Amino acid sequence: MFELAGIIIFGILAQWLAWRVKVPSILPLVLTGLVIGPISTLWTSDGTKLLEPVYNPNTGSGLFPSEYLFNFVSLAIGIILFEGGLTLKRRELKTVGPAIGKLISIGSLVTLIGGGIAAHYIMDLSWEISLQFSALIIVTGPTVIAPILRNVPLNRNISTVLKWESILIDPIGAMVAVLFFEFLLTGGTIGEFTSHAFLEFIKIILIGMALGTVSAYALYLFIKKEWVPAYLLNVFTLAMVLGVFVFSDVLSHESGLLTVVVMGTVLGNLNVPNFRDVLLFKESLSVLLISILFIVLAAHIDMEDLMLVWEWRDFVLFAVVVLVLRPLGVFLSTRKSNLKFNEKLFISWIGPRGIVAAGVASLFGWKLTEQGIAGAEYITPLVFFIVLGTVVLNASTARLVARLLKVIQPASNGILIIGANQAARIIAKYLAENKRHVVLVDSNPSSIDKAKNLGLEAIQVNIYQEDLQQHIELLDVGYLIAMTANHDVNVFASKKYQEDFGELGTFRLLSPEEMKKDPSELPKQGIFSYTDDYLNLNEVARDFPQVYETPLKSVQHLQDLIKELGPQDERVPLFIKFPDGFIDIIPGAISAVKIEEGPHQLVYMGKKLDD
Repeated sequence: MFELAGIIIFGILAQWLAWRVKVPSILPLVLTGLVIGPISTLWTSDGTKLLEPVYNPNTGSGLFPSEYLFNFVSLAIGIILFEGGLTLKRRELKTVGPAIGKLISIGSLVTLIGGGIAAHYIMDLSWEISLQFSALIIVTGPTVIAPILRNVPLNRNISTVLKWESILIDPIGAMVAVLFFEFLLTGGTIGEFTSHAFLEFIKIILIGMALGTVSAYALYLFIKKEWVPAYLLNVFTLAMVLGVFVFSDVLSHESGLLTVVVMGTVLGNLNVPNFRDVLLFKESLSVLLISILFIVLAAHIDMEDLMLVWEWRDFVLFAVVVLVLRPLGVFLSTRKSNLKFNEKLFISWIGPRGIVAAGVASLFGWKLTEQGIAGAEYITPLVFFIVLGTVVLNASTARLVARLLKVIQPASNGILIIGANQAARIIAKYLAENKRHVVLVDSNPSSIDKAKNLGLEAIQVNIYQEDLQQHIELLDVGYLIAMTANHDVNVFASKKYQEDFGELGTFRLLSPEEMKKDPSELPKQGIFSYTDDYLNLNEVARDFPQVYETPLKSVQHLQDLIKELGPQDERVPLFIKFPDGFIDIIPGAISAVKIEEGPHQLVYMGKKLDD
């Protein structure tokens, strides 16, 4: 009881610490597991671990009997990858789709072959063990990439490539590792292995794609037809994911990972009712499972295993993997792509391994050692060394390298407009023409289509159900304007996304009730228009759908114009345009604005003023 409670408590504390110091959670989690696992044997009175994951019938200590630990690991990884698949959106692949496909194929092959050669000649391991090791380090890790993407504002191309690669390559890497594992256990020849591996690979791909797609649509129908009550939706989804994972593995060993990734990706790209609830539940569950897994797997390593990787050869192997194989794979995979040279360099630098590498290595290392295969004792500690080393290196240097290579997003001057009504579209068009990145969000497909027909960037989203943070399009957004017809939606969007997208300014429309109040009673900040509500804006937009600029002489001139302009005058003041071209929302305290005659202009929508 104490061990189980302790794992969860330490795991969540490690997650909190990672959030506070802005590092991937895997780092404090693995270190916690090592401290209460193998390192604790240095000070315990009887030389045993504080936490022993596998049950030992002789001593009566341990948590999981025999292989149940690794069954739990497999199921947990399946849930984590399903959640990752839910966040993959087809629209993100417009410019870098081919590069991602080649990274998963060509990049994996480079790591497999190069890693095997390096491990054989540097570590003096057999070819079989060397290739098993290289198969395990093919994968990068969404559990590590995601915190880096959250903490470092990378440009859209890099974020998309790293995110998709980390999720899609996990099941591919796991499949390759399984094929080599089965080859080692059966002791077949290379020729036998090649034919067997090809057939198994095709079988896994076909089952994963077919079963994953069918299962996603089946779950979609269950949710859409409301065959599952709302209070059972999350746990029903969890049960179905586990069932599909196990059934897929019955059909073809280790096909479950690919199946649940496909299932999550297909489901995430359908218009699923209450999708936000499912995603939130899966995110919370993934955090808990990741916390448990890394601590338990790290604690499972023995002190003798740790000492195996504490020599100069291990650091040479690490350098080859990070400084040679990763860049080689990236540059070969991204030839003739839309990625720039500095973007390729940064992707080459970021290749941390995560939970799949650690989990599968623990399972295979243990099983192969039990079978008495020479050199198998190196697999788990070597892979953990690569995992921990890449996490420390990438997490500590990502921001610095991104700045040096100039792949960090420029100032977050992008604008997110909640609502794609006519007034919002006219305003967005003006801003886009003035070289501001603008994204409109609305749940109405007709409004979204009209925005896209104007050449605007628009996303159909129900903000109550979907997390806008998952959208790559919004990486450079620093301003938020909520201007829907629904006051509650405007207030909800302003509060929910103020920190994520409105760090430079969050604004909303006044409600009809607020319009009746005295201006002194209104908030001094956070209002888009102090003279108009949704109805006023869209009436003017309907009759005079144009935006104009007029020169300002002074602050007093600005105040006079704002008093003069209004719905009754068929004009709506919107922005102040500064001499350098910067456009800002008119504040409540106009007297605080510094105006110079000529260079400053008032931007308004409606009937053109007489020159």
